[in-house]
Amino acid sequence: MQPDTRSVHIPAPSAWPIVLACGVTLVFAGLVTSEAVTVLGALLSALAAVGWFRDVLPEEAHETVRVGVVLPLAVTYRRVAHVEIAGQRQRAWLPLEIYPVTAGIKGGVAGGVAMALLAMAYGIVSGTSIWYPINLLAGGFFPSAIHLSTSEIAAFHLRPLLIATTIHLITSLLVGSLYGAMVPMLPRRPIVLGGFVAPIAWTGLLHSVLGVVNPVMNQRIDWFWFVLSQLGFGIVAGLVVSRQEQVKTWQGLPLAVRAGIEAPGLIREHDEGDGP
Repeated sequence: MQPDTRSVHIPAPSAWPIVLACGVTLVFAGLVTSEAVTVLGALLSALAAVGWFRDVLPEEAHETVRVGVVLPLAVTYRRVAHVEIAGQRQRAWLPLEIYPVTAGIKGGVAGGVAMALLAMAYGIVSGTSIWYPINLLAGGFFPSAIHLSTSEIAAFHLRPLLIATTIHLITSLLVGSLYGAMVPMLPRRPIVLGGFVAPIAWTGLLHSVLGVVNPVMNQRIDWFWFVLSQLGFGIVAGLVVSRQEQVKTWQGLPLAVRAGIEAPGLIREHDEGDGP
């Protein structure tokens, strides 16, 4: 493609502004040096002011510059998905199908159970008890627990058990719901996203804030088992969510249809034999 050559008018370059700045500088420099420097600065300032005004008054000086612009060829390799709505093809917002909220809840519960089993397995393998990881999870609510011994933390305590169960259940449901929204973004490899990428990112975030959120857990945590538990949650939750039946989105439909409002021409009218 030949370049499209054209001319543009731009303000003409001028050296007078920098001469004026130099003159003003010499004026003030002469206050601490000698009168001759001040006089020289005043002369340069006056000369620069006159030259600068002559460049812009009565008309601003311009010069013509020839430029060559190469117009790039617009090429795209992106594929646009469409949906059929009332016999018309419209651009779609991907994904076309998503998982219902119940899929995320089921995945969160299943992943939470898997994570709890791995955490209790750590308590057994480490020689403490199954209550040890539970009490560590609830340690953020008991700052004084940072001074307790390992045997004291490994003992059964009802209040930490209730607090840890509540935290684990709420977190599992929230993360499971997030998985339900994330998995359709990578439909061919749901376990890569839900089972590995998300847990590793979540672990990195916790590693940076755990010292503030839960100092007790941060002091005694075994990061290998923690990452293993996160991966267990992600894999199980990703499998459960990916095996749920997807539902089509209502994208592109009029607002009245999505809101359930029966408007003529938007929703099929009831036949005479239909019920109320």
